[in-house]
Amino acid sequence: MDLVVGAKRVIVTMTATTAEGAPKLVPECTLPLTAAGAVSTVITEHAVFRIVDGALVLTELLDGATESTVAAETSATYRVSL
Repeated sequence: MDLVVGAKRVIVTMTATTAEGAPKLVPECTLPLTAAGAVSTVITEHAVFRIVDGALVLTELLDGATESTVAAETSATYRVSL
């Protein structure tokens, strides 16, 4: 976990939802953080999000996903810049 401290860019690849279908991209992390604010890009099976000026921005849709698909599996606030 301490590997991300001081990194120039941190890219997270993950599924968009839990096994139960709950969104993983949430408004606030409830787990302990070792490097708050270190992530620069999040890639799921449906979308690419970038962190721009502290805000989550949807920048790319993947594999035929739609904005509504991404919205249904994301509870965090984000803006769209495709």
